[in-house]
Amino acid sequence: MTTITKAPAPQPLQADKLCKNYGKQPVLQDLDLTFEPGRIYGLIGRNGAGKTTLLGILSGQNYATGGRALYGGQPVWENSAVLGNLHFAREMSAASELAGLSVKNFLRAGRLFCPYWDQNYADELIKKFELPNKMINRLSRGQMSMVSITAALASRAPVTLLDEPTAGLDVVARERFYRILLDEYQRTGRTFVISTHIIEEAASVFEKVVILDEGKEVADQNTEDLVEQFRYISGPAAELDAALAERGITPLQTQVLGGHKMVAVRGEEALFEELAARDGLTVEGMNLQNVFVALCGHGDEEG
Repeated sequence: MTTITKAPAPQPLQADKLCKNYGKQPVLQDLDLTFEPGRIYGLIGRNGAGKTTLLGILSGQNYATGGRALYGGQPVWENSAVLGNLHFAREMSAASELAGLSVKNFLRAGRLFCPYWDQNYADELIKKFELPNKMINRLSRGQMSMVSITAALASRAPVTLLDEPTAGLDVVARERFYRILLDEYQRTGRTFVISTHIIEEAASVFEKVVILDEGKEVADQNTEDLVEQFRYISGPAAELDAALAERGITPLQTQVLGGHKMVAVRGEEALFEELAARDGLTVEGMNLQNVFVALCGHGDEEG
């Protein structure tokens, strides 16, 4: 019978004035973030925004050029006292050293690296994901993602970081992953930080979201509260421009089609009510993906 060591409750995971350069190129710039215990976070940003680098530093697999990553107030880097509480799952490669193992042997090796490893749960997930017991290097990209997800969940690590976990998964497998993730979260209260490009279908899972743009934090907030701060305003270009000018509003994003214009605006509910009451203008809600594009799109999109 396998003995399972119960994982302790998660502690805060922090980026304290975190910086990372590769040569002269800054990748992360003076980040101050706190991932609170027992939450599901979304970490989103464009390619090259620094998401994978941040996750690597937070999990002790990469070092910071400046600042610190802290877990429960203790430095993460080369600190064996805290590293067992953190698990970083990223996309697997057929060329990795462990890719010559079978799926079952690869996952059985999890107990060597993860102090709270749950082999029974790993076996259960193998069945749920319908993983064949092939060599890792003979799996499809989606199946490799499922192996990485299985290892992350079965690690039972108090804080689990997943970098693009649904890479290569079809829509059915993605749906299954998020359902299993929520079940595990509700059962254990673990902290999850998930980086993904498929924002729309993951948005409902994220309690809080961190958005990075060119290595800087541009949002760190409860997901619903953040989305409620944004609206699309549309109408005849002249009337819309006049309304924005009167209120000193600079739109985050602009789309023009003939004499019609639509802009993305950040503000409070009172502002949106004022604009909606103005003749010819329409105010519409935005989703998290729309908000991300507005914050990180860098410039107008002219039609």
